[in-house]
Amino acid sequence: MPSRKTSRERIPEHVAIIMDGNGRWAQNRGKPRHAGHRAGVETVREVMEVCGQQGVRILTLFAFSSENWRRPKTEVKMLMELFFTALNREVRRMKKRNVRLRIIGDISAFSNKLQKLIRDSERLTADNDGLLLQVAANYGGRWDITQAARKLAARAVAGELRPEDITEEDMAASLSFPDVPDPDLFIRTGGEMRISNFLLWQCAYTELWFCDTLWPDFGERELLEAFHDYAGRQRRFGRIAEQVEE
Repeated sequence: MPSRKTSRERIPEHVAIIMDGNGRWAQNRGKPRHAGHRAGVETVREVMEVCGQQGVRILTLFAFSSENWRRPKTEVKMLMELFFTALNREVRRMKKRNVRLRIIGDISAFSNKLQKLIRDSERLTADNDGLLLQVAANYGGRWDITQAARKLAARAVAGELRPEDITEEDMAASLSFPDVPDPDLFIRTGGEMRISNFLLWQCAYTELWFCDTLWPDFGERELLEAFHDYAGRQRRFGRIAEQVEE
């Protein structure tokens, strides 16, 4: 049944999600952890569809963090294989549905085969002008800030700018995706209540929403609940309520 847009509510332009709970979902059912990750791919498809229907412009998903390499080697290997398989399978669907794909993070750590698929997938969907799907893979907020600092340091060494002239805008422009607005709404599933090194700079004023639902069980109902909660919040960005109301 297709979703209906929430009536006259303020919909976030940019939604960021930590898709937590795949492994626990599988273990609760007596299945291996990779079964949960595979089930989570189906949830991604549903969330993308609902976001598109609701008018969300940008959806950023935390798929694999720079810290996830610390997991058991067998699980990391499986995650890489799943990433390749899912990307290879879904990219033509994205093309057809007018979704533009962007991978953010340090992809140099991936196999040459996966890096090529990432580049090919981004090219295939580059002309789409619907939902922008950003998948964070081998991404960390501290890594993002560090690589931005290195870019600015290189410009300073080259004499292009003075260190004392560096602004917040310069830093923001050097991050992984400077061409899109910061997330309006940050969602984390699975019961954990932390941002886990995800979009540290970009989430400075983002509204946070946490739920206990494990990612494979997360769907339209939970997503619209998050949107409804977001619509009822007042975003002040350092101002007082009266200023916002004016």
